[in-house]
Amino acid sequence: MRKLFIISAPSGAGKTTLCREVMKRFKDITYSISYTTRMPRNGERDGIDYYFITKEEFKRKIENNKWAEWAEVYGNFYGTSAEFLDTCLASGKRILLDIDVQGTMQIKKLYPDSITIFIMPPSLEALKTRLKSRGTDTRQVVERRLEAAKKEMEKKDLYRHVIINDQLSRAVSELIKIIESYC
Repeated sequence: MRKLFIISAPSGAGKTTLCREVMKRFKDITYSISYTTRMPRNGERDGIDYYFITKEEFKRKIENNKWAEWAEVYGNFYGTSAEFLDTCLASGKRILLDIDVQGTMQIKKLYPDSITIFIMPPSLEALKTRLKSRGTDTRQVVERRLEAAKKEMEKKDLYRHVIINDQLSRAVSELIKIIESYC
């Protein structure tokens, strides 16, 4: 049963953690690893967390229509391989995408039957605390991410499902129930 599940959330809302939990639970779902031009964070591995490529390579793929969706975020490019999605869907696989709101809108144009799920933080204050506790961003970057989060959260109604990640176990349970309802 081919399905495309899209998870979006503001930076720091927990979508990566939730996606990992989904992948543990559903062994038959294929995770779509995004491409990025940003440098790897501590502990991130190429081909596991992202495919890390140069800006030049990314731009060549734009010119050659190789992306199902792409965006420039905080000065770096992020994208999803159109070939990967098409190959997986043609072979009947279910796919999990972890992308931003902008990317979701692009994917929905190409794959209108996608199941879209937005992860909300419990509050902007909680989000700010999560972003600061990462210890990976400057104060200015945290503020920029919070401003972006406000704009992204305003678009939550464009999604079929919304989950508030105020308690991880409950958010995981809700997400699993949503995915099971389409299987």
